[in-house]
Amino acid sequence: MMKKNKILEFSVLFMLFSSLLGIFSSMYLIFNGMSLFIEFELISLNSSMYTLIFYIDWMSCMFLFIVSTISCVVIFYSKSYMHGEINLNRFIILILLFVMSMILMIFSLNLISILLGWDGLGLVSYCLVIYYQNVKSFNSGMLTVLSNRIGDVMLLMSISWMINMGSWNFMMYMYISELNNYLFIIIIMVVLAAMTKSAQIPFSAWLPAAMAAPTPVSSLVHSSTLVTAGVYLLIRFSEMLQMSMFKEFLLLMSSLTMLMAGMSANFEFDLKKIIALSTLSQLGLMMSILCLGFSNMAFFHLGTHAMFKALLFMCAGMVIHNLNNNQDIRYMGSLGYYMPLVSINFNISNLALCGIPFMAGFYSKDLILEMVLFSNMNMLIFFFFFFSTGLTVSYTVRLLYFSMISEIKLNKIFNLLDKDLIMVKSMIVLLFMSVFSGSLLNWLIMPFFYMIYLKLFFKLMVFIFIGGGILMGVMISMMNFISKLSLINKFFFFSGNMWFISNISVYGFNMMILNLSFKFDKILDMGFLEELGGLNLYNNFISFSKINYYFYFNSIKLFIFFFFMFYLFMLLF
Repeated sequence: MMKKNKILEFSVLFMLFSSLLGIFSSMYLIFNGMSLFIEFELISLNSSMYTLIFYIDWMSCMFLFIVSTISCVVIFYSKSYMHGEINLNRFIILILLFVMSMILMIFSLNLISILLGWDGLGLVSYCLVIYYQNVKSFNSGMLTVLSNRIGDVMLLMSISWMINMGSWNFMMYMYISELNNYLFIIIIMVVLAAMTKSAQIPFSAWLPAAMAAPTPVSSLVHSSTLVTAGVYLLIRFSEMLQMSMFKEFLLLMSSLTMLMAGMSANFEFDLKKIIALSTLSQLGLMMSILCLGFSNMAFFHLGTHAMFKALLFMCAGMVIHNLNNNQDIRYMGSLGYYMPLVSINFNISNLALCGIPFMAGFYSKDLILEMVLFSNMNMLIFFFFFFSTGLTVSYTVRLLYFSMISEIKLNKIFNLLDKDLIMVKSMIVLLFMSVFSGSLLNWLIMPFFYMIYLKLFFKLMVFIFIGGGILMGVMISMMNFISKLSLINKFFFFSGNMWFISNISVYGFNMMILNLSFKFDKILDMGFLEELGGLNLYNNFISFSKINYYFYFNSIKLFIFFFFMFYLFMLLF
């Protein structure tokens, strides 16, 4: 046990050191307007040269700070959450491998080293999703890893395609992408890879399924590592994305993802799935604003979102821990009376998610929505952005109603305690970040303050939709009495099942391939190939061996006669 504790303490200290290094390096690079480009030549073959490239700028260092801070807090949180776990040593090492893969991807400018980090994320995430070994975890892990393999294949194809360029350093070719058809194909592949990793439509089914992992893993995955890798990759490719016509397609898909996730979360009852769908909605928001050309704002929202989403999962983990592993919000209620410290953290992270003024989420979400109003977009995109913001407030109010306001439905309330100091201390760190990180990042990373001049009605538009979201959340919470009506019941079912995307990707596409493989097995393996291949040869050999046996043991005259004929045949020919 001492060895496990030493590994855990070393991991916490290492992540703390990495976090401090990231924030101080980022501030130094911002204030001096610098970036470092480190290049090592490894292999040179004919016209292609493989170099290991590390690009250290303010964005990569700031992302290092975000990832390391959350990882440090999550590993410390796991000390109590995974207490009594036999394989705690393995769990901590897996999380360290996961974070190291993300850090490799953050600092890489070479597509091959990006693929190493990208593939490391996919492989280790599979190991973490199936950590609790049961049928549901195995199914979720396979769905996760196979969805992510599509993105891996796209990156591999873009790597093979970039052999035509002579180098895999995509920044060198960033500004000539409009003149080159090769790079247009590469940006299509990179966008598809980012869509799989960030779970945009039609690859959204794996994100709620990945909730089978332990809650500390969910906290890490949904805040700053796995799902944000796609957004970060597109931020690096943002110049090429803006020059291609593919950005309109990505804008539509990400806006639909934002709307679908918001609607699904309003009709979901699993606590972790609600927060996972909330992550999916925010990823759609980041992708959408990135397609409009505001890469700094996408990174700004990525940073603020990571802080309060990690806190939200940690609070959910502690609530589930105290409710004897029950995740259904209909069994919760009055948690504010029995778990006040957790409830404070839970409420503040939810308010930051809604974009309540002067919380972390307000600085990024309000800026994004005002820039959408300022950008002269069409009514469809306007509707997607603002209605999805209202849906975010709606499912947050519904979650707070079921967990805080309504009466508790459990028979026993004596196990509801929040005196676990390790968990509470780790949550308080992220509590401060959820309140202050928005303003701090706003001062640090914005090169200039945006002066957005809008009419009073447009300025108040955000608050109008927040108010509408509050009313919608109260209505949906009280809606049980009309759920017997067939049309509304069908709408609930359609919205709660993520517009049937999970059914299509799991049962539709997979069942078609399974049926095809069954037919191939029946017709070829058990049919023609069996008759003309192994079984036919086996039967022929048996018949020949029977004849041979008959020659040897049944008729000595026959054997001598055939031997003489064979010898005569050999002499003649």
